[in-house]
Amino acid sequence: MPPVLSVLDLSPIPSGFTAGDALRNTIDLARHAEALGLRRYWLAEHHNAGSLACPAPEILIGQVGAVTRSIRVGSGGIMLPNHTALKVAETFRVLHALFPDRIDLGLGRAPGTDPRTAAALRRSREAVVVDDFPQQLDELMRFLADDGPPRASFSGSIRAIPIGVPSPEVWMLGSSEAGGALLAAQRGLGFAFAHHINPEDSIQVLRRYREAFVTSPHRREPWAILALAVVCAETDLAAQRLATSGELAMVRFLQGIRDRPLPSVEEALAYRYDAHEEALRAGRGAHVLVGGIARVRERLRALVESSGADEVMVLTHVHEHAARKRSYELVAEALAV
Repeated sequence: MPPVLSVLDLSPIPSGFTAGDALRNTIDLARHAEALGLRRYWLAEHHNAGSLACPAPEILIGQVGAVTRSIRVGSGGIMLPNHTALKVAETFRVLHALFPDRIDLGLGRAPGTDPRTAAALRRSREAVVVDDFPQQLDELMRFLADDGPPRASFSGSIRAIPIGVPSPEVWMLGSSEAGGALLAAQRGLGFAFAHHINPEDSIQVLRRYREAFVTSPHRREPWAILALAVVCAETDLAAQRLATSGELAMVRFLQGIRDRPLPSVEEALAYRYDAHEEALRAGRGAHVLVGGIARVRERLRALVESSGADEVMVLTHVHEHAARKRSYELVAEALAV
């Protein structure tokens, strides 16, 4: 059986367009993904990066859920240390009440931003260095599991509202064994590995997740998602051309230039990299799968076979929205054969 295919979206803002355009692209891409029969559509959380329009995935989840009917919609992810467990539980109960059996709560332990911004989100610098994520996760799971009858009187206890709403599916995100895989295995949760962040360890970490998985009320068997960046086009050359936009954007990001929009292909091809920038660009080659359908099929099959992934979640950053939609069509075709 071919692996399940899904979408990870950071709502990139293309050069020459606005944040509103980027968000409308997200909604249109979600409709397209559902029409292609993809399994789920996850929205990321990032802060203090003007090139992206994704600081509030919970809002976009509601927007995407409202214009689709069957595709699962969720966070990829909510960076739990930036929030209180109670607020996350209540937000996702509202979403699950609106879209029953379609909501995923993907959780990350990273801030999704720089340390100074993390401190602003958490309202203290001390909170940035405290690692209480396992305790926070347990608190969140207790709020989500509390589905008892109405209280006879107010007793001082705290419940996540609205009541009478079952828990959404909870997932752990991570890019290392310590960063989420073992916690997901120990808690009996699904796990999504960020290959686009750490391609070197994806095979080892997903295998370790499976080996360590403990059956739980949430999941009887492990389910491993391999999240990776892909640019697919009609030919290898066309895909390489489209990928130049993301290459320049990533080099800028690595240099701390985070407010520039995703450049067009023409802008990227006209840019002259200096030696340092060229080294940065070359070092990111393994992080993105670029090619025509045959090349992408070959590389995806090899990664899925070696990692044992049940599902492939694709992130595609190209400037033209039509090319982005076409890339997902071709990836779906590559995995279907």
